[in-house]
Amino acid sequence: MAELLEVRDVTVRFGGIQALSGAELTVNDGDISAIIGPNGAGKTTLLGVVSGSVAPLSGSVRLCGQDITGRPTHERAWEGVVRTFQNLEIFSNMTALENVLTGAHLKIGYSLLDTLLRTPRFAREEKRLRERCLEKLEFVGLADKKDSLAVDLPYGDQRLLELARAIASDPKLLLLDEPAAGMNNKETAQLGTIIKRIRDDLKIGVVLVEHDMELVMDISDRIMVLNFGRVLAEGTPIQIQENPEVVAAYLGED
Repeated sequence: MAELLEVRDVTVRFGGIQALSGAELTVNDGDISAIIGPNGAGKTTLLGVVSGSVAPLSGSVRLCGQDITGRPTHERAWEGVVRTFQNLEIFSNMTALENVLTGAHLKIGYSLLDTLLRTPRFAREEKRLRERCLEKLEFVGLADKKDSLAVDLPYGDQRLLELARAIASDPKLLLLDEPAAGMNNKETAQLGTIIKRIRDDLKIGVVLVEHDMELVMDISDRIMVLNFGRVLAEGTPIQIQENPEVVAAYLGED
C-alpha cells in the first residue's frame, strides 16, 4: 500500500512549552488513522503541522513522497490536504449548498475575467460544481436540506455539512479534529459510517483526532497515542487496547 503522509521527527514549541517532541506519523492510502491522548498531548498541534497552520522547529512533512514542510496552508489545500476544526466553522447565513460550494471553489476551471463577464465557460463550470456539491450533500445525508440556511440546521447536521464541504474540495488527505464533539450517540454512529465510506468509496485518507474511544476503535485502521508531545504507542485498535501503558493512562484499567 502506497504511503500518503509521512511526518518525521517533528518538534514544536510555544514559548517555553514544548507541544511536540520528535513526533512521527505515517498514513497509507485508504487508511483511517486516529490520534488519541489526553488534553494538551499535542494532537491538534500535530494536525496544524500537517495542514500548515503550525510551523515546526524541526522535522518534515511529506505528502505522496513530496516534501511540503515549508508550504503555506493554501498550497497544501491545493495539493490535497484539507481539515476541519474542533469548533464548528460554517457560514451561518448561507444555505447548505452554498456552504459546500465554498469548498468546491478551491479548484475552479475559469478565470476572474470569466466570472466578471459570465462567460459560457463560467456557466458550465458552475453547473458542474453545483452538481458535484449536490452529490456531496447526498453523500452525508443532507440532500433534502440543500436550500436550508446553515444556521437553521440541527447541530449534528451542521457537523455533517462541514464534512461535505471538506470532501467537496477533492482532498487526498482529510484531517478531522474532534468531528464527533457535541454529537449524541446516534449522530456519532452515523458519522462513523460516513467516515468509513469516505475511506472506502471516495478513497480519501483520513487522520482523526477524537476523544470518543468507541468511535475511534470502530473505524480506525491505525491508532497513534500521544503523551506530552511524544508518541507513546502506535498500532491497530486491538494492539492499542491491549497495550498496558495505554490502558492505564487513557482507556481505564478495566
